[in-house]
Amino acid sequence: MTRTDPQISAPVSEGLTRARASFDAGRGFLAVASIGIPTRETVAALRKDLDLWAAARRDPQHYDPVIERTRGSFARLVGVAPDRVAIGSQTSVQTSVVAAAVPSGANVLIAHGDFSSIVYPFLQRDDISVRSVPISELADAIDDHTWMAVFSHVQSATGEVADVDAITAAAARHGALTFCDVTQSAGVHPVDAGMFDVTVCHAYKWLCSPRGVAFLCLSERAAVQLRPIQAGWYAGEDVWHSCYGPTMKLASDARRFDVSPAWPAWVGADPAIRMFADLDMDEVWAYTSGLGDALCDELGIEREGQAIVTWPDPEGADLQKLIAAGIRASGRAGRLRAAFHIWNDLDDVELVVRALR
Repeated sequence: MTRTDPQISAPVSEGLTRARASFDAGRGFLAVASIGIPTRETVAALRKDLDLWAAARRDPQHYDPVIERTRGSFARLVGVAPDRVAIGSQTSVQTSVVAAAVPSGANVLIAHGDFSSIVYPFLQRDDISVRSVPISELADAIDDHTWMAVFSHVQSATGEVADVDAITAAAARHGALTFCDVTQSAGVHPVDAGMFDVTVCHAYKWLCSPRGVAFLCLSERAAVQLRPIQAGWYAGEDVWHSCYGPTMKLASDARRFDVSPAWPAWVGADPAIRMFADLDMDEVWAYTSGLGDALCDELGIEREGQAIVTWPDPEGADLQKLIAAGIRASGRAGRLRAAFHIWNDLDDVELVVRALR
């Protein structure tokens, strides 16, 4: 195959080269939209933590610095202050806190076909109105009756990138809140969480972290409208003096929405999220979406300008060909989904093309 795409042929930076080299696996792995793979540093950190635990040398307080470093790295990655970031383990739980705050009778706008974790918590409210439209029509559908617009930055099933400028501008004109899930974009696409009132993210995909590490970013406007209905001891102003009620004082910032952490998962997330926060996300997106466009060119389909490339595969025939060739990809909503991350290169594009021909 011809390697002429300027996004791919241009030399990558020293930082991206170093990050690409930190993965022991990756060849033929195009399933990061389902699950990421760990760096060597993450694996080493997890093994060390397990050894310390097995030797009875771990204490809960030992994890606090790890969690705060990781919170800070994620805040840096998405462009907000750490005090605007709460931690948790699942985006659906964090979304439920938001859904519970919707006033009775209010209107919520969602993207049709969006990921269920950010959709179903709102649909469980039978006293609010929930309307879905295609992601491409979301901005135009926001009106004076919209209390909140809910959407994923990158659509899980198709890889389509939302027009966040249009959506946030429309929300501002009509006084609507915005809720954005960046699980499929943080770590591969530039993200400015400051653009949205609420941002959720699970780190086990593009941020290559263990499952059980999630983030909730809140604007000041959103924070005063939400209640920390899942608050426990880790949401206290002074965590280790908040273990017993009823006199616990909640944290004054976004930490009041913290959920007590799954400690080992955060040990693995610490080096991974720090690595991605150190990268130039514009460069990462140019590299990964360039690989996506290279695959589109080879398959003779229209360029999508996305790191996630999809095409119709209703019976899963193409997916089975890739699996038979040792290539890891995924199928969603009747489409094959091939997702490129920083460990991939044009050799992976060629592997896919050969498997399908």
